[in-house]
Amino acid sequence: MIFDFDGVLIESEHVGNAHIARYLTGIGHPISVEESMARFMGLAGIDFIAAVEAQIGRPLPEDFAAARAAEDDRVMAEGIGAVAGAVGFVLGLPADLPLAIASSSSTRWIRRHLAHIGLADRFGDHLYSGREHVARGKPAPDLYLHAAAAIGVAIDRCVILEDSVVGATGAVASGAFVIGLVAGSHCGPGHAERLRLAGVNAVADDFGQVVALLA
Repeated sequence: MIFDFDGVLIESEHVGNAHIARYLTGIGHPISVEESMARFMGLAGIDFIAAVEAQIGRPLPEDFAAARAAEDDRVMAEGIGAVAGAVGFVLGLPADLPLAIASSSSTRWIRRHLAHIGLADRFGDHLYSGREHVARGKPAPDLYLHAAAAIGVAIDRCVILEDSVVGATGAVASGAFVIGLVAGSHCGPGHAERLRLAGVNAVADDFGQVVALLA
């Protein structure tokens, strides 16, 4: 089983996009948190920068990277809580079930917040980053294929949990069974339908529904 991280296991999407919205609004490009999530959620690295610059119609100011780094440092120090039901779900999975995380975030970020919510031991070293482990991050399927190979499971026998349209697009393209999870606080009205349009096999409102889908 392969998990996205931000918005699936931890409640980070609203936090991160709130900072992006504040920054862009502050430099004269007003955008709401909801609009930021709709446009940028699931992207990382040069793809994220390209999307933001396309949104504002110009290069980002030189201080953007420093502002993002400072926000990341603050959040890393404080920790981010788990999505409702996520910890119990993971701990309730069979101990011999191969698990991995496939995220657009760095492995440093993943490891820090897994420790914060008490799940560091469950995933071991199977933490895979679109920034570090593949040449093409989401929405390409490469990261999911990499994670599946690393845990020794054929991709068509894997279940992937994803919350973003960008992530779901790549997950569907990988050939796995994809569940669109809308349990996070960032998943507003219409988000489930956007995931369906991205081609997910099923949508779950919470981890209880994920359990039912896997039964």
